[in-house]
Amino acid sequence: MACALLLTGILSVAHAAPPPDFSGQYDCTGQDHHEGHYTGRVTLERVPGQSRGQYGAYRFTLEVPGYGEYLGHAASEGRQMAIHFALSDQSTRDHGTGIARFSRNKDGKWSFRKFYYEPEFKGGNHGFEQCTQR
Repeated sequence: MACALLLTGILSVAHAAPPPDFSGQYDCTGQDHHEGHYTGRVTLERVPGQSRGQYGAYRFTLEVPGYGEYLGHAASEGRQMAIHFALSDQSTRDHGTGIARFSRNKDGKWSFRKFYYEPEFKGGNHGFEQCTQR
């Protein structure tokens, strides 16, 4: 019985689908609780040396015209991703954490919807982004 379970475990690992790689540039539209509607561009870059199996490590950049560049990092499990970001001008206290869920659109490109929370920006803030890979 133990041999059968071990063999089943080895076969399922051997036939497991490779983890998705979400690297690329994405065009985004967002709705921020304080700032309203905005557009931006996200760049995700997978860090292979820190990624394992279904878990991915990423560098994250969000460029928003009129606001600046948000730098950060992300960790994924399957098609879900946690994202930490901060505006390069740290005096604004515009930084936070988001959670995103990825899916393929009808053209086969990755897209994601992200909810984010910023505990210190203007007394607390949140918003949503919808992003599609270029």
